[in-house]
Amino acid sequence: MPAATHPVTVAVVGATASGKTGLSLDLAQRLGGEVVNTDAMQVYRGMDVGTAKLPPAERRDIPHHLLDLLDVTETATVAQFQGWARAAIDDIRRRGATPVLVGGSALYTRAILDRFEFPGTDESLRRELEADLDRLGHPAMHDRLARLDPEAADRILADNGRRVVRALEVIALTGRPYSASLPQLEYADPLTLQVGVDIDRPALDARIDERVRRMYDEGLVDEVERLLDLGLERGLTAGRAIGYREAAAYLRGEMGRDDAIARTQAATRRFARRQDSWFRKDPRVVWVPYDDPHRLERTLEAVAALHPGGDRQPDA
Repeated sequence: MPAATHPVTVAVVGATASGKTGLSLDLAQRLGGEVVNTDAMQVYRGMDVGTAKLPPAERRDIPHHLLDLLDVTETATVAQFQGWARAAIDDIRRRGATPVLVGGSALYTRAILDRFEFPGTDESLRRELEADLDRLGHPAMHDRLARLDPEAADRILADNGRRVVRALEVIALTGRPYSASLPQLEYADPLTLQVGVDIDRPALDARIDERVRRMYDEGLVDEVERLLDLGLERGLTAGRAIGYREAAAYLRGEMGRDDAIARTQAATRRFARRQDSWFRKDPRVVWVPYDDPHRLERTLEAVAALHPGGDRQPDA
């Protein structure tokens, strides 16, 4: 399909709890669109409360894609997610609808939107690095990455052993920093718009703290208990999700409920800062204030500037 004839792809980005979901729904309604999830954890069945997954009844009858695809014991790579998302985007566009991407996984969003070919893998090298991870622990492996590629280490949390191992594997295979293999700032399709939800840190911290308290009130502990029975801790991806590991520790009696809540709040605040830092480095993002009553109109103006005719009411 020629680039000038298909709808703009709009990605709503920003820190967790900033208000991305509401804006994505408003955009999908106004643009006749469908939502594509770009959150790495919402692809897992049963991970609902702790990922703030929007319940079906609150989706305004808007089709949602890439939710509830995997069991918690399964692993999804960025490359797999890229393929799934690009296929969903192509399908949505073929039907004349607008893809509206939303989620806080910055690398996933960039891998979907930008020109990005993934480096190869080497199974024997991967097994060797995973053995080092088991033997030496997460901090030591993260320190190794920091010595070889400080930029990559700054972007990857120390307890994300899977991504640390992948970064070290790429460095060993290519002889180049892992950060050099990350997506470049070049959209795979020029009809792409990123809209960032801009929120000040005190307001964001307050929203994060309230969200975590609400998750516990709404049954996060029961959700984690069910998922542990389904093998959550064996999941290389799902098992490291913020909130789930703290609730699991609470269930094991390793900390009290209040401590689990406080640790989840602190971890989420740190994660949100990393998200914001990642997106702030991308000059293509159009930022709209989280509390601007006209943020939808401002976003639609940016869509129209990129693709005249983009601000349209959905078909009846």
